[in-house]
Amino acid sequence: MVAVVLFGGVWPLTKHALADGTAMWFGFWRAGLAAVSAALVLALLGRLHLPARRDWPAVLALGLLQIGAFFAFTHAAIALVPAGRTAILGNVTIFWLVPLSVWLLAERVSPTRWLAAAIGLAGVAVMMGPWAIDWAAPGVLRGHLWLLCASLGWSLAIIVLRKRPPGAPLVELLPVAFALGAGLLALVAWIAEPAGGLGRGAWPIALFIGLVAAPIGTWAISEGTRHLNAVVASLGVLLVPVFGVALATLWLGEPLGWDILAGGALIVLSVLLATWR
Repeated sequence: MVAVVLFGGVWPLTKHALADGTAMWFGFWRAGLAAVSAALVLALLGRLHLPARRDWPAVLALGLLQIGAFFAFTHAAIALVPAGRTAILGNVTIFWLVPLSVWLLAERVSPTRWLAAAIGLAGVAVMMGPWAIDWAAPGVLRGHLWLLCASLGWSLAIIVLRKRPPGAPLVELLPVAFALGAGLLALVAWIAEPAGGLGRGAWPIALFIGLVAAPIGTWAISEGTRHLNAVVASLGVLLVPVFGVALATLWLGEPLGWDILAGGALIVLSVLLATWR
């Protein structure tokens, strides 16, 4: 639930911040500040160290896929797609994680959980409301494709963590992982937004997300998805956009229609069904 609240609230906050900043530089500061925050906390606890050799696959997956690629694609998309829709599609790991887990990890999925996955995807489709989107509008199709790429990057990171679990606690890998992600985002920002940056209005949000929401949320959701069944993990992640859409509606005034309510109800039902024994 920690990850649901923190990650669900990030996208409406980010959309608000981008009124006074550019997307890639916001992503860079988000990752860079998270690296500093995680390093300071671990240093105070006497647990700050470089990852062991066996832990580098997990560090690279977290840093380059779940943080770097995910942040790059989602921050590029949010300039083109509403915050609520970004929260929905950017977090739909179930598109990729379930088939990848069956294929690469030989994970067994019960008929009940396949049904839960189908209900969850139906909820996503209803919440997305593709029939109401002007797909011919500039950047709309590109934004949605970027969000699918973001969820693929996240799913691949989860697969690596499950196949090559680190020996050290995951929280101890976060400073280096966030630093790698920040480096990748700095390169993308330097190429795509050479004149970009953050204005005064964006800094309070960047500081909150970078210092608090990003490190805690990433740790919580990575631990959960690493230990849970692929279907349960994917459907649990779908609670993130439910919260994100609710906040986008209340704060940014994005419309709340029958599709959002029905889709959210289907997602909650799918999570309950997936965890039911």
